[in-house]
Formats: sequence, structure tokens, C-alpha cells
Amino acid sequence: MLDSKSEPAATALATTALSASVSLGWQPMRASSIGLAEQLVEHFGALVRNHGLRAGVRLPSVRALAESAGVSRDTVVQAYDRLAAQGLIVSRRGSGFYVAAQRSVTAPAEPAKSASPQVVEFDTSYLLRGIFRESGDGTTNAGCLPGSWMDQGLITGAMRAITRQGSRAEQSLLSYGVPQGFVPLRQHIASYLQAQEVPAHPETHLMTVGGVTQGLDLIVRCFLRPGDTVLVEDPAWFLIFGRLKYMGVNVVGVPRLPGGPDVVALESLAQAHKPRLFILNTVVHNPTGLSLSAGVAHEVLRIAERHDFLLVEDDTYADFLGAMPLRLAAMDRLRRVILVGGYSKTLSGGLRVGYIAAKPDYVHRLTDMKLLSGLTSSLPAEQIVHHILADGSYRKHVDRLRERVDRARIRCLRKLEAIGCYAEHEPVAGTFAWVDCGVDTEVLARQAALSNLLLAPGVLFSPQQATSRMLRVPVAMADYAAPWKMLEQILKQLRP
Repeated sequence: MLDSKSEPAATALATTALSASVSLGWQPMRASSIGLAEQLVEHFGALVRNHGLRAGVRLPSVRALAESAGVSRDTVVQAYDRLAAQGLIVSRRGSGFYVAAQRSVTAPAEPAKSASPQVVEFDTSYLLRGIFRESGDGTTNAGCLPGSWMDQGLITGAMRAITRQGSRAEQSLLSYGVPQGFVPLRQHIASYLQAQEVPAHPETHLMTVGGVTQGLDLIVRCFLRPGDTVLVEDPAWFLIFGRLKYMGVNVVGVPRLPGGPDVVALESLAQAHKPRLFILNTVVHNPTGLSLSAGVAHEVLRIAERHDFLLVEDDTYADFLGAMPLRLAAMDRLRRVILVGGYSKTLSGGLRVGYIAAKPDYVHRLTDMKLLSGLTSSLPAEQIVHHILADGSYRKHVDRLRERVDRARIRCLRKLEAIGCYAEHEPVAGTFAWVDCGVDTEVLARQAALSNLLLAPGVLFSPQQATSRMLRVPVAMADYAAPWKMLEQILKQLRP
């Protein structure tokens, strides 16, 4: 028997043992920078993954674990919810939480290593995959501006402002939104376009889309059928070639000159092929960075009218111009021109918000196509963009971003010249330099890819996939040293 003095000590030991049993060995570390719920998740998660707890074992109740560990019930509930979200435990109504069966997933076998260097299949899909590949230093991205160049505060500030609206904000997060697009955003875009002489009414001439890419996709699907002919610029944005290829349409390139499409070639090609559409960049052309002249613009409209085809005006980079752009949509009054624009290049690639401006019956058809292909666009994203546009901060941000891009473009062009790469017509705006490297740039890009440097060779910007000495270089690359050393070294190897 225990004497009276030893009874309290024995009771304390028994209580401690019971507490450790209930908490499965977990003791909260209150001085840690890691929250208590996260500590509990890590402890129980390790037990499950290391088979310290077998599948089907019932976990301590929320009340028992909270009391034994000396934490709040809310802490335990949060931890159990996170473990359930990770698939480590399951909840059985009225019974509690149980360890879930862990299914092993076999990693795919690695391809056999070849003694010879891997041959890169250099096509549109390859470049797109590379653009969206995560990179620690930002040097391998051949398409977009670095995220650090954007103003995250604009977006987070807009999100906070929207959530402060209470029930209206809650409704937007739970709603599908309006098929034609968030009305205040359409009203703001309409005012902007009207100030630039594009007669866009928010109800009849405008709809929102999930970025310019979705806008072009809707137009292609709405107005084209397999076997139709589409005119594109040569060079032009490579993604549209891939989209048209999958549509089964005939793609014909129109040579791009400094002032716009070669109108002599356009007239001849329109006469020969009877195209349904002509897709073109008029303001800050991708990849050359040049813009349409007034004389060429008038002639393009006359040719389109004579041969009865639609003009799709890609306005992606217009905000980088720094002046009022010359648009076909303004000159044509949206009779046969469809204008597509967006905010991904200037705000965030993750905010997929854009718009289409067109005549009313086209907007109606395109809205129906949007509903059939993906219902509505993201209402919260549209509200964020609207808030940024409406409070005046967007204009200031774009001014700062454009100045930074302009400075980087000048540095980039001078660095390119130093290694023997020249722009025949120096771009006046935009995020790219289009330069002649004096060698087949597909070979150059393949060599660079072996060292994890992603380059965009001219062959991808040609609808005929013609061999090219041209290279599209992102101006942001001017801020990084490693790509230039690698590029110079490869060029020395390839040049005679």
C-alpha cells in the first residue's frame, strides 16, 4: 500500500501518463513561432505517415485532446480539419475522427538516359510549357514580365476594399456572375474606349472574357469552321497558330512591315484565298514592338471591305505605348473590326480579365459561345480589376511600369548589339526586342535549352515555321547576368 505522502505523487504520475496517452505524445510548445494547430498537424501527420497510427484507429475526441494538452477545442478542430484536408484522417458523423488508409502512389519510371544529348521538340507547346515553368531567379521566362515588376499592393488593396463591402462581397464570391460581364467593369471599359474614339456601349458592344487568349479562342470558334482560311501576320504571336491548327483551318501569313501588314501582299492573298478573318496586332506588335501607321490602317480597312472579311484587332500591349493608339476599331466604328484587350500583361498574369468590343449581334453570339464553353468569367477577378481601374491607381501604375519597361528595353538592345544581335527597326514600345542574330535561332534556342535557358526563336513566330535568324528577347532579361554570358558563348560557337 502507498502511504499518504506518496498518494499525490502517484496521482500526478497517472494523470501525466493519461494525458500523454490521449495526446499521443504531443506536447504544445507555446514559445514556438509555429502555431499550436500547425504543431498538432505536424505531430499527428508524422504518426500517420510513419505508420505510428494504423488505418482505422480512432483519434482522441476533440474535448479529450484539448483537455489533456491544455489547448482550446478550436485549436484541435483546426488541426483535425487540416489533417482531413490532406487525406490523412476521415470524419465519421457521430463517431469521431479515424486514421485514413494511406495509398501509395508509384512515381513514374524515369526515362532511360541516353549517351547523346536530348533533342528538344521546339514547337509552340514547348515554349508555352517553358514560359510557365517555375524559376527561382526569373531568368528562364521568355514571355512575361517578372512578378516583382508588378504592384501587388494594388491587388491586395482592391481585395480588402471589396471584402469590406459585407454582404455584397459575400454574394460575389458565391455567384456565377453575369454572362456578359460585371456591369461596372464594362461601364468603365466603355468610357476608356470612348475616350479613345472607339464607340463601345457597355450594354451592346462589350463583354468580358478570361483574358485575351480566351477572347481570341471564342472568336475563332464562333466565326470559323474547318477548311476556312484565316490571315495572320508574319511574324506574329505564336499561340494563335497552334489554336488555328487544332481548328483545322487554313492559315496564311501576311508579311509584317514596320508600318503594319504589307498591303500589296494582303490584297493579293485576299483575292486568292477568300479569307474569313484577319487577326493582327496593330498597337505594339508582338514580337516587333512596332505599331500601325495611318496610311496602312486605311488600306487594310479598304481591302477588308472589298473582300468581305472580318478584322480581329489584338490590343494586348496597347498600354505600353504611352500615347493614344491608332486603332482599326476606332476608324471602322466596330462595323467589321472586333477588338480584344485585357489586363494580364500590366496587372497580373493570374488575373485573367479581358474584354471584347464588337457590334451588338457579334457580342450576342460571342456571349452565347462563352456560356457554352465555360459559363461566365470570374466575378471576383472582374471586381478586383474594376476597383483598380476606377480608383485611378491603374493609370499611375501603368505609367511607372511603362517607364521601367522602356529603360529595360534600351539596356537590352544595347546588350544585344554588344554581342552582335541587331534590331532592323528598333521598337518604340513593348516588352520584347526582335533582333537578327546572324544564325539559325532554332539551333541557338536548342543549345540554350540544354543549359535551361528558354529562348523564343523566330521559327515559332512564322505561320509557315520558316527557318529564321530572328530572336524574340524579353527586355527584363537585361537585369540578369547569367543569360547574357550563356547567349554570347553559344553565339560564338555557332558563328563562323
